[in-house]
Amino acid sequence: MTLGTILVTFSVPLLAVLADSVLGDPQNFPHPVRLIGKILNSLEKLIRRVELDLYIAGWVTLLLLTLGAWSLVAFLTALPYLGFLLSIYLSYAGLALGCLVQESRKVVHQLEIGDLNGARKELSMLVSRDTTTLDEDGIRQTLAETLSENLNDGFVAPLFYLTLLGPEGLWVYKVVSTMDSMWGYKTEKYRILGYAAAKIDDILAFFPARITAYSLLMIGRLRKLQSVQAVQSFPSDARKMESPNAGWPMAATAWLLGGQMGGRTVYFGEIKEKPILGPRGQKWTKEMISELFLISKSTGYLVSCLFIVILPWLRFLL
Repeated sequence: MTLGTILVTFSVPLLAVLADSVLGDPQNFPHPVRLIGKILNSLEKLIRRVELDLYIAGWVTLLLLTLGAWSLVAFLTALPYLGFLLSIYLSYAGLALGCLVQESRKVVHQLEIGDLNGARKELSMLVSRDTTTLDEDGIRQTLAETLSENLNDGFVAPLFYLTLLGPEGLWVYKVVSTMDSMWGYKTEKYRILGYAAAKIDDILAFFPARITAYSLLMIGRLRKLQSVQAVQSFPSDARKMESPNAGWPMAATAWLLGGQMGGRTVYFGEIKEKPILGPRGQKWTKEMISELFLISKSTGYLVSCLFIVILPWLRFLL
């Protein structure tokens, strides 16, 4: 282990977090996740056209794409001179807190100027559920749900694997996460094909989701929010969700800020009753959403400091 290796290992995640915070995700700029999405769309068409066994096809696709991602990123980041810059870019591109907050603020802006349809349209870019019939309260609740859930999926979990395993580990996680977001629905169309991605995503996000939740509680305590009640109430709510992970940051956020999550939701034309998280019947206000932006970014910074200081040392031991 050389001094140069140590400096690169610690500096790449730090620079990636700073770039994500400042730049977000510039529009019309090539992004690896979009490439993964296109590959998955093409593979799905091929799988269905040749009528492959969907269960086996799901596992084989997951294995090939994760191995391909690890190999490609390892090759690119090992290139002389360019490797360090590519490490920073690929690490930054795998983090999405800056983008998530920027896009969420667009929804809030549309509400502030009274454009309900505009807010629905902006929100539809962030979620897979139907937003066309949501009223102002429903838009705020949906925004709170997606922001709290994706704080883990889009930032904490990829940063966890970046600091522990390097850019290669981050992009293995991003492949699994992207595949799960596209194929991991429990519908007739995707239940079998997306099984592999859903299960592996559950495993990979298990620890980061809980780290996210308890980091939110730490920030909530510093902000003098309802942290005592949240600590007592959120674990039982978190376990109500079908996902073993999504409920943890969502329930923690709901109890900290005092707003309900869950209830009736429309996905792909089908009504789904999701478990109620947080204080029942409490609507999300403009002020609560503003506080959510603040604690989300603060949690991101807290987790970044912890991960960047601690996890690279475990990487050296591995």
